[in-house]
Amino acid sequence: MQRATHATLQTLAAELVDLDLTASEINALANLADGRGRTVSELGAAVGTRPTTLTSVLDRLERRGHITRGNRPGDRRAVLIELTPSGRRAAATIREAVADLEDRALAHLPADAIAGLRAGLEALTDAPPASHGSGTDARPASRRSVTEEPSTSPRPGTKRSSASRRSGTEGSPASHRSGTETPS
Repeated sequence: MQRATHATLQTLAAELVDLDLTASEINALANLADGRGRTVSELGAAVGTRPTTLTSVLDRLERRGHITRGNRPGDRRAVLIELTPSGRRAAATIREAVADLEDRALAHLPADAIAGLRAGLEALTDAPPASHGSGTDARPASRRSVTEEPSTSPRPGTKRSSASRRSGTEGSPASHRSGTETPS
């Protein structure tokens, strides 16, 4: 998922080079494209970044005239982010590019595969946050490796496979790439 998100944003940045926006700026504008203003916290959650990290992206978009920041009616503490007319034009161009990329990427897939992909993405979007520290693996048994131990984990958030126990590669970057350690 992370690779797909990164690849999508990089492809969009390349295709939208005339807008002179970074991938982070494109992501922020795409999430504002519906025209609904959002607080910094809401936009941060939508784009997958902390509000403090998002601030520099918003500073650049504001300097370019794509967004405004103001107070939310009824809550002067909350900063409301809204698109300007140029921001709406850029966001519409981004939405169109996203739709075109989606059409190209999915064109060769059968309808049932696309429906399954959309259902999976919706489930991921709506998934409740993990409860850390429960000591149980909430994944269905069908999604666990047959070599995983069901009870304890060497570090919070991981399960060791028999291969990592034998090779001592637990927690190494290579173990994450090779899949010998599975996040819970």
